[in-house]
Amino acid sequence: MSPGEIRGFFLADGVFMNLELFPNSEPRNMLEFESVARRQGFQFIAGIDEAGRGPLAGPVVAAAVILPDGLMLAGVDDSKKLSESRRNALFEIIMKEALTVGVGISPPCLIDRINILQATLRAMESAVANLSASPDCLLIDGISKTSLNIHQKTIKKGDSLSLSIASASIIAKVTRDRMMEDYDRVYPGYGFAGHKGYGAASHMAAIAALGPSPIHRLTFRGVKEHAPDTED
Repeated sequence: MSPGEIRGFFLADGVFMNLELFPNSEPRNMLEFESVARRQGFQFIAGIDEAGRGPLAGPVVAAAVILPDGLMLAGVDDSKKLSESRRNALFEIIMKEALTVGVGISPPCLIDRINILQATLRAMESAVANLSASPDCLLIDGISKTSLNIHQKTIKKGDSLSLSIASASIIAKVTRDRMMEDYDRVYPGYGFAGHKGYGAASHMAAIAALGPSPIHRLTFRGVKEHAPDTED
């Protein structure tokens, strides 16, 4: 087994802290929220996170991940804290070790039509729908719940506190980054492969010079000013 595939199991020490009863308590490990859910009777617990809420171009991508009970994955953390090479390596491990992984995508046109929050929730709902097993509990990064009729718990900074959510964070981030690298070849000149659609100075200069591409978010500041026939 390679160093990137170190596995183990969380062994209960006989003391259980129920975070539903103590919401201000910090989890002791990355499986604490999953342990709470299992003690409450849930079996298929999906961690959910997204990538791409802030960029000026490209889709917002969400992922849902159900891990085997007790599985530990060394190095899994909030995708933003990891190097690109580490994210890519962990992506492959998660895809191999997870019980099921689902991905949902909301394109820029949907983001412009219903706003970024609603488009993000749509992507999360699609990610859950694309799981091969139906979850009975959702652990969602952030503060917004989906419209799904499934038990849900939102967790601020959940991608740093829950292994399932952190795994979803990596799947969503790597999936979106690869999409933006593909878009860089389709729409050259904007530098999508480098900044991934975020508001880098070089990106802003390209929008001003070339105008928005078909994957730009026309309702976002920094883009709408350069969109044709756009009213303030």
